[in-house]
Amino acid sequence: MKLVKKMDIYLLKNFLGLFLMTFLICIFILLMQFVWMHVKDLVGKGVEISVLAEFFVYAVATMVPLALPLAILLASLMTFGNLGEHFELTAMKSAGVPLFRIMQPLAITIAIISVSAFFFSNYVLPQSQTKLWTLIFSLRQKSPEMEIPEGEFYDGIPGYNVYVRSKNHQTGLLKDLMIYDYSDGFQNAKVMVADSGRIFFTEDKKYLLFVIYSGESFENLDPKQQRATKSKDKIPYRRETYQQKTMLIDFSSDFNRYDESILHDQHVSKNVSELLHSIDSVQVLAHERSAEQSRQMVEQKYFGRDRAPGRVLEVVNAEQQVYFNADSLFERMSVKDQSRALQFAYDKARAQRDQVEYNALMLDEYKRYVRKHEVELHRKFTLAFACLIFFFIGAPLGAIIRKGGLGTPVVISVVMFIIYYIIDNTGYKMAREAIWPCWLGMWLSSFVLLPIGVFLTYKAAHDSALFRPEAWLKWYTRIKTQTQHLYEHYTRSIKRLSKRQVRDSRG
Repeated sequence: MKLVKKMDIYLLKNFLGLFLMTFLICIFILLMQFVWMHVKDLVGKGVEISVLAEFFVYAVATMVPLALPLAILLASLMTFGNLGEHFELTAMKSAGVPLFRIMQPLAITIAIISVSAFFFSNYVLPQSQTKLWTLIFSLRQKSPEMEIPEGEFYDGIPGYNVYVRSKNHQTGLLKDLMIYDYSDGFQNAKVMVADSGRIFFTEDKKYLLFVIYSGESFENLDPKQQRATKSKDKIPYRRETYQQKTMLIDFSSDFNRYDESILHDQHVSKNVSELLHSIDSVQVLAHERSAEQSRQMVEQKYFGRDRAPGRVLEVVNAEQQVYFNADSLFERMSVKDQSRALQFAYDKARAQRDQVEYNALMLDEYKRYVRKHEVELHRKFTLAFACLIFFFIGAPLGAIIRKGGLGTPVVISVVMFIIYYIIDNTGYKMAREAIWPCWLGMWLSSFVLLPIGVFLTYKAAHDSALFRPEAWLKWYTRIKTQTQHLYEHYTRSIKRLSKRQVRDSRG
């Protein structure tokens, strides 16, 4: 009993150390990928270090559910691969401890991690995603830092294009300026050239103060007259020469953070109970709207009696009205009236088609809203369940291949995770586009990988040589030998048959 407890502690120590290392590596890789996708929102904005640190913290929290399955797969594969490579796994089995008992403490640990992953996805992840995307939206709206390059046009100032041939980096003096002012519209553009100039912010950081020296400007006074006349000599314009000119440009460089309430109704900011409540509420609204649209179409368009302008039904008495047959009425019309009636019917049919398309579009908004929430609801469970599946893939694989370290396990883990990611992403897109039900699309990867985990666990428990080269070579040799025997037997049979046919022909 003491030996088994020591073995459990030994396995847990090895696994948890590898798990922590692989988890940090996976977080780093996924974080770099995420940062690369949003690098344009971070570079050149001049935000404080605290804002960048906040961005990385929220991004790390967002990457946790995706990094956990990969880290568990790699850590379990490396743990059992090391045990197999150093014959420790063989020694445990020789002592009468089956593979399932060896995996038991790690399976319990993975189960705890999976449950923790679900609670993390349900309570922590919505908050971190809300804060992260609010921060990203705020960074996207922040104006870039003023860094005008030399020898090329700079369009970082809204409504202006500035060209600077050279600048003095010590004094900040800009030389040989050319400025295109589009602040009043492209048709009212102004062109300015100057020998030099300076640009800096006001004290409140909300405006740019542009001071230019020894320059001149040109602008048309009446752009409409320029388009109406063919002679450029008749276009009124203004040309101004100055020694110094100061322009005040609206250019706020402050970082204004959005309110997190803008994502209050988004699926990424809700837990399971909120998702279920939103799905139920929107489905009720969609059903009510669909029923109302159906009722209006039936009452007003099909079984109701819409009257054409200027036409009334013949009234016999207060309680009886005469309805004429439409075909007979149409045949009794003149050609002109028939043409008008057909055009009127065509217009009504087209209006009805537009109304149906509009109703379908309005209902589709509700359906998309529900699909997004259902996808997010299933995702909270599938990511936690993936941790269990990857453990029962990684541990048997490590016991079968008996290779530790960061070589073969990393290659196998990356291949398995790529397969998982492709299947999961395919299912997600199918569910998002309503091609498949949401539950089928989001659980597709689990349905595919779970049988693989069961198969590998069975093979590992029965000491299968599934991934050993010598076993495959032995199998190939056996197949080759049997094939040669069959070929020789077939050749001998053909020869005997030929000899018999020759004897029969002579006889």
